Amino acid sequence: MRIVPKLLSAAIAAALISTPVFAAELTGTLKKIKESGTITLGHRDASIPFSYIADASGKPVGYSHDIQLKVVEALKKDLDMPDLKVKYNLVTSQTRIPLVQNGTVDLECGSTTNNAERAQQVDFSVGIFEIGTRLLSKADSSYKDFDDLKGKNVVTTAGTTSERILKAMNADKQMGMNIVSAKDHGESFQMLESGRAVAFMMDDALLAGEMAKAKKPTDWAVTGTPQSYEIYGCMVRKGDEPFKKAVDDAIKATFASGDINGIYDKWFNQPIPPKGLNLSFPMSDEFKALIANPNDKPAPQKKS
Repeated sequence: MRIVPKLLSAAIAAALISTPVFAAELTGTLKKIKESGTITLGHRDASIPFSYIADASGKPVGYSHDIQLKVVEALKKDLDMPDLKVKYNLVTSQTRIPLVQNGTVDLECGSTTNNAERAQQVDFSVGIFEIGTRLLSKADSSYKDFDDLKGKNVVTTAGTTSERILKAMNADKQMGMNIVSAKDHGESFQMLESGRAVAFMMDDALLAGEMAKAKKPTDWAVTGTPQSYEIYGCMVRKGDEPFKKAVDDAIKATFASGDINGIYDKWFNQPIPPKGLNLSFPMSDEFKALIANPNDKPAPQKKS
């Protein structure tokens, strides 16, 4: 039976609408997700406001987590899997890369800096945030910048780029700092709050999160000359281009639609759980530029 051109066009259009985006044979993580019916998301427990546990439910919340969920929404459509299940797996600064590498975690969106060293071990999505590494100290203290820390106890979080930068600075400038590497950001702040350290070095947005949950936030101040500007990305397994593209496309769509503005405002300019405190952390011009032109390049370690 002969099909007239208009009917043929309609039939083709209908077929395209009903066909998932990934019509070709799936490989890597996409195949794993399709066959298992589950995606495993890596999350942090104390990286406020990016990825953390806010209540007894044990489920993660945060800015980066909301971006992860945007990726999950896109995969449900692209893989034609409306019932795709989400499994959560806790990661730390030290375990996040190995757990992505060995397949335990499919996607990790938290507060992970995209840098050349890590890019040899995993692949990064387009950037989801840009920060500067600075200091948190008592608002009325004399420790306002890095040169003030000679011979002092300074805390940072183990496995972070801040730890590496601080140790290199200590050696290069012979500052005689006693650098303490805490297991997570919460423990780092506890050491600062208890007086066991005079300053806490970390990403400025994370420092704002720790300050906001303090007993008296106004007692503390984010200060110091940024020692690096860094871009956070979501981590995926090395060399899995189809999955990385799916993640990148979902994040780019979140940027292009303007949804990123609502997500940012929710976590940085409104009260957040568990204490209902507002970080009052406006979006930087650097991050606005990244949203306008998404890319997966790491930021330079220092800006002049």
